[in-house]
Amino acid sequence: MLEHPFKRISVIGLGYIGLPTAAMFASRKVEVVGVDVNQATVDTINRGEVHIVEPDLDMVVRAVVREGYLRATTTPEPAEAFLIAVPTPFKGEDHDPDLSYIEAAARAIAPVLTAGNLVILESTSPVGATEAMAGWLAEARPDLSFPQTAGQGSDIRVAHCPERVLPGKVMQELTTNDRVIGGMTPLCSERAVALYKIFVTADCVVASGPRAAEMAKLTENSFRDVNIAFANELSLICDTLEMDVWELISLANRHPRVNILQPGPGVGGHCIAVDPWFIVSSAPDQSRLIRTAREVNDGKPLWVIEQVHAAIGAYLTTHSDKTVGDVTLAIYGLTFKPDIDDLRESPALAIAQDLAAQHPGPLMIVEPNIDELPRGLERAQLVDLGSVRADVHVMLVDHKSFRQSDSPSGKLVDARGVWQRPALAQY
Repeated sequence: MLEHPFKRISVIGLGYIGLPTAAMFASRKVEVVGVDVNQATVDTINRGEVHIVEPDLDMVVRAVVREGYLRATTTPEPAEAFLIAVPTPFKGEDHDPDLSYIEAAARAIAPVLTAGNLVILESTSPVGATEAMAGWLAEARPDLSFPQTAGQGSDIRVAHCPERVLPGKVMQELTTNDRVIGGMTPLCSERAVALYKIFVTADCVVASGPRAAEMAKLTENSFRDVNIAFANELSLICDTLEMDVWELISLANRHPRVNILQPGPGVGGHCIAVDPWFIVSSAPDQSRLIRTAREVNDGKPLWVIEQVHAAIGAYLTTHSDKTVGDVTLAIYGLTFKPDIDDLRESPALAIAQDLAAQHPGPLMIVEPNIDELPRGLERAQLVDLGSVRADVHVMLVDHKSFRQSDSPSGKLVDARGVWQRPALAQY
């Protein structure tokens, strides 16, 4: 392990990435001060509890808070290193990146910066965001020098190091996944490597600068988005041609150099559904394929809703004594991926909310990872898997418990292939 001069580390933003990162540093016996604008979040952490669901996180937070290595506050305090892990949402429907949270975080820590400090932007960001952050810091602290003007000899070191973890495996992947580090100078990168090597056992790969590191994260998720869009487009084509997309993909994947992903109801989460738009916003004329993939995946929920209405119509055709208000609809899954509680950018949630607004009949929701239904589903009923009694069943998220259950009776709309994947004969 590299020697490090970091006696206190501050993590700004205690969400799905910030809190696990803070807990990981604290578990290595380094004092960590977590900062969040939400007082309830701060109070929860200071009790040794967590406000998000992530395997093993609660155990680590409880231990490091009890031992005095982690505490939370709403006001930044002096430290040797600052990690900014705040949201980077969109502005409006044009998918322009909103850097206001990063700017607010930068201006919040600026008063407590001292010469020799390291500031790392972890938030997934459009190209140029790290340099913009350095500009905001310099504007707030003209008495200090920054890499964009002072180079290697700057008072403050600035770098970008995007998170690259999978929800549900964050505590494992924080240590075992390679980190891409883009410092604004070689010395900035060197200090950032020393910081992450406190707990990272994988490689810390130094990029040519923050822009390369920013683009690397965006490229990784755009690659995945494009491949998912190919699978989703195949599902649309197969529906038109009256073919089984699950059989088709299974057959095509028998080729040794083909590995088509599985289609779904769309793409969600805080990365894959967001990051490609950051590339499009930076180079709109050159990112035609990335934009098209986003449009294919963003359009898939509408297609699923059309399938549900068609299934309701088919049910009414065989039950002429009933009206659409008599049809009970069951929706399986709301999260953006299986076996987690994360609803961010979830196409399944959006589909459920649209159906709740459109369908006049009873609506059941089966989502084993949450305790209460989110906004827009007030009239629906949250039920467990064994309590479902419905006429039309809509599979949106292939949770493990769903995969292990039998196919229900009634009309089926299976966006994940849980009930419909064929078994191919092999000789």
